[in-house]
Amino acid sequence: MAEGTDERFRQLMGRRALSIEVVIDDTTLRDGIQMPGTAVSPKDAAQVARLLDSIGVERIEVHQYQKPDREAIQLIKAMDLRAKLAVWCRATKGDVENAVSLDIEDVGISHPVSQAHIQAKWPEKGFEEILGNIVDVVEFARAHGLTIFVHGEDSTRADWEMEKAIVNGVSGAGAKVYRICDTVGVGSSDPMVPLPNGIPAKIERLKKEAKVSCLEIHAHDDLGNAVENSIAAVRAADGLYDKIYVSTTMLGMGERAGNAETEKVMMNLYFHYGVTKFEGSISRLKEAADYTSYATGVVIPPNKAIVGEYAFAHESGIHTHGVLRDPYTYEFINPELVGNSRRLSIGRQSGAAIIKHRLEEIIKTNIDKDDAKLQLLVQLIRDEYASGERKSSLRENEFMQLMRKAGFK
Repeated sequence: MAEGTDERFRQLMGRRALSIEVVIDDTTLRDGIQMPGTAVSPKDAAQVARLLDSIGVERIEVHQYQKPDREAIQLIKAMDLRAKLAVWCRATKGDVENAVSLDIEDVGISHPVSQAHIQAKWPEKGFEEILGNIVDVVEFARAHGLTIFVHGEDSTRADWEMEKAIVNGVSGAGAKVYRICDTVGVGSSDPMVPLPNGIPAKIERLKKEAKVSCLEIHAHDDLGNAVENSIAAVRAADGLYDKIYVSTTMLGMGERAGNAETEKVMMNLYFHYGVTKFEGSISRLKEAADYTSYATGVVIPPNKAIVGEYAFAHESGIHTHGVLRDPYTYEFINPELVGNSRRLSIGRQSGAAIIKHRLEEIIKTNIDKDDAKLQLLVQLIRDEYASGERKSSLRENEFMQLMRKAGFK
């Protein structure tokens, strides 16, 4: 726990311990940058990878198809990170050969497992031919000494018997991990929801009827449930498997509505389940988020949980009054724990307590709460918002102008 963290936070943390190892497998540099308008340079991609490694990501998934992708891979490899570097492949031997040429040990081989995808993409092929090709590619990758993840695209809309045949085929051919891909975000975290979209139900069936030794969850956010579904997969796999990978992206970047946010998944695992291996690294979450935003052009909403500029900002009278007396009233952690900072702003919702506090910070003198000049300052600030047209908080120079107008020097 970071120095200075409130003991009351410690008492709430990790109320349910996990017996499963959870590994963050970040795909910002693969699925994340498939988000429209987010091309990233090789140099910036390498810096993003370095920061992902620094926050505790243990596997980083990357693209390989374009020259900048391959240049980024070489830059990342040169940094000798702790995190494994994994190349995403289609189920073709050519993609696997390219990964081998890049001197990569881990590959993710992606292939649809739902009837909708298979019929749309290969209407002329029978299922046995399709299954045979996937198995052949996995065997080819194993023959090259690669660690193989197979990504079951559209798993949460797949016919179970078809999916099971694919999972057992690829695990028999050498795949170590099967990735449940909630490709269009229709997966459910509810243990009572049946297949195909019940994620806990799918994990139970995989354990009972499939031979693969390890699972991964890759959740999309089309219904806003990517983080919930990722954590639900961890809970469902706990006690059934020794390890589960969680595929995430910084800021939830990705196709359409994006993926499960790396920062949210990490903090939920840390706070609710006491996954303490993140403890020494989450102080760089804000830095990693900010650089990812800079490198990709993705704007961080100010109210974004954990890493947003307003994640620990307070303006309303009730909130600022509480935080001034005890930050724990409206903050579940010290913002410094995740590399963020507290912001007490002056605006339409501000009460006399925060105005007095900010005034005393500036003039370095205690002011009586009944001081006539303070009351005038409070009224001047309220006048700024009286028409309802102004929305933004006061800038520092604006606050100081009102201070002088009220008689403070």
